[in-house]
Amino acid sequence: MSAEAPRRRQQGLSLVEVVVSMVVLAVGVVAVLSTFGVSLMGSVEPMRQKQMTAIAEALLGEILHQPFTFCDPDDANAGSALSAADCTGGAAASQEVLGPTAGEVRLGAPPATPAPGTQFDNVGDYAGFSMNPVVDITGAGAAALAGYTATVAVTAVGGTFGVPANDALQVAVTVTRGTESFTLTGLRFRYAPRY
Repeated sequence: MSAEAPRRRQQGLSLVEVVVSMVVLAVGVVAVLSTFGVSLMGSVEPMRQKQMTAIAEALLGEILHQPFTFCDPDDANAGSALSAADCTGGAAASQEVLGPTAGEVRLGAPPATPAPGTQFDNVGDYAGFSMNPVVDITGAGAAALAGYTATVAVTAVGGTFGVPANDALQVAVTVTRGTESFTLTGLRFRYAPRY
């Protein structure tokens, strides 16, 4: 054996290696965390779009399921009228005039049952309707849907389909939140004297 003591193998990292590995690790952590921020911001957008779509679908469904005859459903002749002139109040009291009848509103006064003739009861009643904040038909949801508004436009479009102008209505529901908006459109044709 030689007189020299055996050399010990160096173990561990030098200071330079430790600093370089910390810099590389820090860059990786920053890159990963920055992608989380971008993905979180992007995940809110689809939720708002889905909420606006759900509100528009619900309100459009509510409107299109209302009766659409010549007379207001409260009219005694609603089930048999073959023209607006057949309505008890004449054409002025028919569904030919878009917009709610005097005193009609979308919501009743929960929990009481609304009095006859006080709630929207036909497609045309919703013309020009708007709500801020959005609430369901019972008046609930104002807190959950704060920031959302909805407006309704009802237009006579029968001529487009070769029928009298007032025999087809286009209903456009626009839901807005901040600078974003979503519009959903549907059509309703008159099948008088049936609803």
